[in-house]
Amino acid sequence: MNERTKFILKQILTEIVGSFVIATGIYNFAVNANFPVAGFSGIALILYQLFRIPMGLSTIIMNIPVGLLCYKLIGKGFFMASVRCMIISSLVIDYIAPLFPTYNGDRLLAAICTGVLCGLGYTMIYMVNSSTGGADFISLAYKNRNPHVSIGRIMFILDTTIILIGGVLFSDIDGIIYGIIQSYIIALVANKMMYGVNSGKMTMIVTDDGKRICDVIDAVCQRGSTILPAYGGFQEDDRQVVMCACSDKEMYVVQKAVKEADPKAFLIVLESNEVHGEGFKTLNLGEKE
Repeated sequence: MNERTKFILKQILTEIVGSFVIATGIYNFAVNANFPVAGFSGIALILYQLFRIPMGLSTIIMNIPVGLLCYKLIGKGFFMASVRCMIISSLVIDYIAPLFPTYNGDRLLAAICTGVLCGLGYTMIYMVNSSTGGADFISLAYKNRNPHVSIGRIMFILDTTIILIGGVLFSDIDGIIYGIIQSYIIALVANKMMYGVNSGKMTMIVTDDGKRICDVIDAVCQRGSTILPAYGGFQEDDRQVVMCACSDKEMYVVQKAVKEADPKAFLIVLESNEVHGEGFKTLNLGEKE
């Protein structure tokens, strides 16, 4: 089995699991709580409550024109994977989710559960370079044009707009508040999980023996490092600064090893929201091929 086949199988399996998690959040928590939800699922929920149109069916119908409009911006590979995932998620929400009991308790708890489950489900699918279509097509097409904007922020703006429309239609101010809460949680979970893939820590080590420190770092965690020439501002002596990026767990090992190798070394540890390069995962979500 070649790498391409393995990736497609992994992608399909993740789409199924992610779709089930999303369907549970929407059908088993949001429907009975009767508050507007995010994305095209929110529009489908409005149509379901007004006309009893199956949510999966209406989602597929709405996706057709949006998918065609965004096709050129998101690329063939991502588009085809999203169409497949859209069909899977629609079938799951119409035929699998109804088999499980629905939550009939507090609306706030329902909103929190919906946000967490949908955030997890959507992110799982995004991580294998796929989507459930609909608002995802719009979000990712916009991000391809404006790569500096986080996907969570785009999702939150679109989702809030849909939630406001649903709340106004049903004259439910509380529903709008609960809907915005779950939309914010979805965006928060998506940002934390997606951008957390490339997060880590960076250390800058001021030392007299940069080569020795680099060798120590390589020995304990096999991370590359960079030596920068430096000049002491007080004693006016020549020093070296070793710069290294690694994971949180690796940073603890690096700190301990550096202190043992050079007790006089001065360490600065910084949070790195994103690290790109060899040894770190890269997420190319919806980029045109």
